[in-house]
Amino acid sequence: MLHPLTVHRRIDTPLGAMLLAGGASGLRGAWFTDQRHHPDPATVAAWPHDDHPVLQAAEAALTAYWAGEPWQPMPLDWDQGTHFQRAVWRALLSIPVGQTCSYGALAQAVDKPAAVRAVGAAVGRNPWSILVPCHRVLGAHGALTGYAGGLPRKVALLDWEQKR
Repeated sequence: MLHPLTVHRRIDTPLGAMLLAGGASGLRGAWFTDQRHHPDPATVAAWPHDDHPVLQAAEAALTAYWAGEPWQPMPLDWDQGTHFQRAVWRALLSIPVGQTCSYGALAQAVDKPAAVRAVGAAVGRNPWSILVPCHRVLGAHGALTGYAGGLPRKVALLDWEQKR
């Protein structure tokens, strides 16, 4: 559940509209508007639309991403998800642009080598699309597996990063 003092804005990206949500403690989410695990539309409708500095920072980071430039880190609101999910999401931040890792390697990185399926589930619930790079995680032997934003977007993001 996201904090009730959440503000939001929508932005356009080359891969479709995104919803940004945040507040005083940081960016709470960056979702493609049609992806799985997107906040309920009624919940989003209750959030004020705002030009909050953390939302400005997220938009600037995504603009830089699409320009092939590095971006400034922004505070992320880690007060969501389980302890395990947060560990997985933090591990995603260590995957460099243009590189990938497997769900198995990610499970090793969070010291849960037998929890590959749980790691996959946590990756799928990552609330910060692109900014916390869950699209860089592949199945065994490099297989393209699920992405909450859709496999075509995952392919496009990986292709974009390889061409940068």
